[in-house]
Amino acid sequence: MKLSLITTTFNSANTLLDTIQSVRSQGINELEYIIVDGGSTDGTLELIQNNRDVISKFISEPDNGIYDAINKGIAMATGEVVGLIHSDDFFASNQVLGKVIEAFSDQDVDALYGDLQYVDRTDSTKVVRNWKSKPYSDGLFEQGWMPAHPTFYLRRQYFKQFGVYDTDFYTSADYELMLRMLRKHKLRSKYLPITMVKMRVGGQSNVSLKNRWIANQEDVRAWEKNGLQIKPLTRWLKPLSKISQFFQ
Repeated sequence: MKLSLITTTFNSANTLLDTIQSVRSQGINELEYIIVDGGSTDGTLELIQNNRDVISKFISEPDNGIYDAINKGIAMATGEVVGLIHSDDFFASNQVLGKVIEAFSDQDVDALYGDLQYVDRTDSTKVVRNWKSKPYSDGLFEQGWMPAHPTFYLRRQYFKQFGVYDTDFYTSADYELMLRMLRKHKLRSKYLPITMVKMRVGGQSNVSLKNRWIANQEDVRAWEKNGLQIKPLTRWLKPLSKISQFFQ
């Protein structure tokens, strides 16, 4: 089974090599590794060219943000399953993609996700926050739950059937897509109870209180856009549910 893996970059020279090396360490033969660059000027392009042996496809051109760039990658993908590894992130071990492919050998699995660790931006050995997930069941989104997006893998056919990332959302297109796939269309998911990805702190939706407020507003709009009825407390339970991740 071919797996397509997408990395989006823009002036990512300080962290991208760790990302690429973690992809290389997976040792997967049927891996289509795609990098979509937004027109970097800091040495990112040279780094990519120096690692073309592991990179299957690559483009560099202006885009309209990270979700637009991800959609470009999805359009380039030919694998049966599509996943992401962001340019600030790296795989927690060299066995992650092997376990992903093994899980998708079960044709009843439409989507997959696992656990995530946030690490210090300058010292990646220092764990700041643990995101432990759980198997999906009806009602979890209403309780403020969501999968860790950097660990989310989906059969490519469902991007064709139900759509890609909605670029009308500034910070919550990932939440909207997973809500759409799992809650609205009820795709069958599998939880992989391992730390799949280590993510450097400083993501777009968490970089400031202002962005966190924007994300909160967009979360509500994600329910409305999918014709789903959001419960009054859901918008507040989502950020509150993450507090425990700092103490695990």
